[in-house]
Amino acid sequence: MKNRAYWICQVCGWGAYSALGLWMAVRQLGPRLGVVAGYILFFCYSIALTHLLRREIRRRQWLVSTRHVFLRLVPAALVVGTVQAMLVVALSYVLNRGSDGRISGGAAVAGLWGGVSAVTVAWTVLYVAVTAARHYRESRHHGLQLQLALREAELRVLEAQINPHFLFNCLNSIRALVIENPALAQDMLTRLANILRYNLHRDASHTVPLSSEVEVVADYLALESVRFEERLRVQVAIDPGAGGVPVPAMLLQTLVENALKHGIASLPAGGDLRIHAAVEPEAVVVEVENTGQLAEPKTGATQVGLSNARERLRILYGERASLHLENRNGGTVVATVRIPRPA
Repeated sequence: MKNRAYWICQVCGWGAYSALGLWMAVRQLGPRLGVVAGYILFFCYSIALTHLLRREIRRRQWLVSTRHVFLRLVPAALVVGTVQAMLVVALSYVLNRGSDGRISGGAAVAGLWGGVSAVTVAWTVLYVAVTAARHYRESRHHGLQLQLALREAELRVLEAQINPHFLFNCLNSIRALVIENPALAQDMLTRLANILRYNLHRDASHTVPLSSEVEVVADYLALESVRFEERLRVQVAIDPGAGGVPVPAMLLQTLVENALKHGIASLPAGGDLRIHAAVEPEAVVVEVENTGQLAEPKTGATQVGLSNARERLRILYGERASLHLENRNGGTVVATVRIPRPA
């Protein structure tokens, strides 16, 4: 496509210049065969010479560095213009023998050289301008592609960190039941398989409908209810309009896991877990509230789940999304996530 546009510009540009020169010559000298043939040949070798100039520019990579670029290009263009002018003069003698169509005299030759050289220099400047603009667009596009590739790789690493963390916790819960209650352990393994299947088949864009997240969290809470028994009391309230909003995969499960591990699990009497989602004009707000109080992280605690959740939100939505924890009156901790709705 780029070569096609280049050749179209070559033919149209030199064709227009040659046609203009031929029209002026015919008005002055009349329709002579030698004059017409001279301008046809001028059209052909001007394309050939400027194409050779273009090839040398690309071969020597003069446009890679803009430093002193015109100190190289202008002399090269003047050399091409000189060759063009010499060919015009030589062919005028060959094609117009015995007539007044020949170019003679120092002033005429100088004027011819000046005009042809000016056009060739203008061709060179135009070529450099168009090529530099295209190179800028291509380099910018390449830079954006590289940023997207790095962003994708970073997101994959974060997801790879989340999955083993989640799997480790679930397998610990199942291990205690393998001998004590095989049937229940089998049911828990089925639910775990559902969660892993969901994780493997999630959307390639790293987001899923919130309703899918709620379903997989239901399986997760069924797993954890075996361990907590009556110590875990769950309430779920999802706005119907929020179910179709895309959210990062496994985000809700991460918040619920954090609420159980750092909140309810440490309370002898257990506690309440409330999951709430509501739709606002420009965002969906998801809250995971649990009995407990925020405390300073224990020594050696990595808090990998929440850190990765925040990082994934940043990568996917930038500053438009947020995740923060706070204590609320009544002895509860609330994790609030704001996710922008698609336009």
